[in-house]
Amino acid sequence: MPPVARQRHCASQLTHYRTLVRGGPTSWNVRDQHMTETLARLLDFHGPGAKAIVWEHNTHIGDARATDMLRAGMVNVGQLARERWGEDDVVLVGFATHRGTVIAGEEWGAPMEVMSVPPARPGSWEDVLHRAGAGDKLLLLDAVDDAAFAEPRGHRAIGVVYRPGLESYGNYVPSVLPFRYDALLYLDESRALHPLHLHARAPDGELPETYPTGM
Repeated sequence: MPPVARQRHCASQLTHYRTLVRGGPTSWNVRDQHMTETLARLLDFHGPGAKAIVWEHNTHIGDARATDMLRAGMVNVGQLARERWGEDDVVLVGFATHRGTVIAGEEWGAPMEVMSVPPARPGSWEDVLHRAGAGDKLLLLDAVDDAAFAEPRGHRAIGVVYRPGLESYGNYVPSVLPFRYDALLYLDESRALHPLHLHARAPDGELPETYPTGM
């Protein structure tokens, strides 16, 4: 990269970093725009037939325009991907659970721990799906033609930070489900992950087998 171009690139990156540190909607947008640009560069690098699977939190994957993020002036990867590559070439899949356990922390930088996820708040999407019949479900939302699904309901958000004590008045994002995702994988009861770095290494230094893939 020529020196002048390198200086401009560094100045642009510094501006982005300062924005991220300040927080707020602008910080969020810079982060998700950067993730989308990174995805675009990877697809360009691998050629016109390239496909990608992106694993992110619901708040990044589900189209922001179907939530209250729209009023806050926030965008996310799901929205930007649909706008960039077209809805026919992008499939957004969300996750939901009615109850169970999760690995998270009470605040940023707090030690991770296994937390209980209480039964979903009454009237939320998770509660509706639970009452529709116990058991796991895969909803193909692009085929839904029901006025009841056009109603915004709370959709639980569990991330790196989770506070079970806020369930009665927080932790939920108002969402029009069929507009936010193309499909939703619902688990009636979920179980916390087992982070690999917490497991003891085998005598030969290898990590334990990652069931069920064995990779």
